[in-house]
Amino acid sequence: MHSYLFLLLASLTVTACADHNPTLQPRSDANATTTVITDGLHHPWSLAFVSDSEWLITERRGTLRRIMNGELQANPVKGVPEVIAKGQGGLLDMARHPDFASNQRLYLSYAKPCHEGGGTTAVGYGTYQSGILADFRDIYVAEKSCTNTAKHFGGRILFDNDGYLFLTIGDRGQRDRAQDTADPAGSVLRLHDDGRIPEDNPLTGQAGKATEIWSWGHRNPQGLALHPETGNPWLNEHGPRGGDEINAPEPGTNYGWPVITYGREYYGPSIGDTEKKGYAQPLLHWTPSIAPSGMAFITSDRYPGWQGDVVNGALKLTHLNKVSFEDQTPTDEIRMLQDRNERIRDVRQGPDGYLYLLTDSSNGKLLRLEPGE
Repeated sequence: MHSYLFLLLASLTVTACADHNPTLQPRSDANATTTVITDGLHHPWSLAFVSDSEWLITERRGTLRRIMNGELQANPVKGVPEVIAKGQGGLLDMARHPDFASNQRLYLSYAKPCHEGGGTTAVGYGTYQSGILADFRDIYVAEKSCTNTAKHFGGRILFDNDGYLFLTIGDRGQRDRAQDTADPAGSVLRLHDDGRIPEDNPLTGQAGKATEIWSWGHRNPQGLALHPETGNPWLNEHGPRGGDEINAPEPGTNYGWPVITYGREYYGPSIGDTEKKGYAQPLLHWTPSIAPSGMAFITSDRYPGWQGDVVNGALKLTHLNKVSFEDQTPTDEIRMLQDRNERIRDVRQGPDGYLYLLTDSSNGKLLRLEPGE
């Protein structure tokens, strides 16, 4: 009875907000298939392509694995920082510096120990070559976000076309922090590649504010990708029970959590309004939740007709999610690989144009998506 009541209320919520935030009727696609590149990964979190023949994968427990010519290497990369592998925390995302070919800088985000039993989100870099990450140093540690909760670290990182580094931080399981602009929790941050705060960030010059913040009111962003035409970051983020979102975070914009949300408490009642003046609407929301993680835009010709679409992993509803947009309006949603029943943690487009997926389990896999007929 309770489940039926929640689904009825969720349906009414979606209908009521349709004019402001179009929702889609997802279609299933059973044509796409996968090839297993490797298994034997322990809760993999992120994938990066160092070269055409060498790929790296983070494991949440704190190890960085190498794949050479499609083969998983037995020995992990040396020089990775100490992480707090607890709950949702651990070794998280990874990104190459835009000038990686010349400086070999590899960036990692991770849950860093910050006091007895506590952790916070941090990002740093080292010089990577031949299985060794040398001279790793932190460039940003979210000191104000230190807490004993093991939830909502965020941790996705991304370089834009101008060389700025974007970092997501979740609300750390303490939702009101996402509305406190003195606290980086529940925000998207924008930094220089050495951790300095850009002078044109939106909160610069405002006393008491965390000037690294780019946008706020986010619950737990788990996917981050650069739009291929605008060059702006897009993200996906977890709602509670419903209300997962896709957003295109704009500087100085409040995305509402928890004041506005299409999600509900896990025990049933609504959390806040679905819309309110001064708070941005998502481009798309999913109710019920799919638990999105990992995000990529398709730019290659490996998948005819998919160019410009955005793909997201789904942890809870265990599928690969593809959404088509016209400008910032969603027009079509397809759910693939549902028959595999695997939690998809990360999605990346490889140097060969294929999409590669990481599945989240104690025997996680790296998959290549094969186009359907």
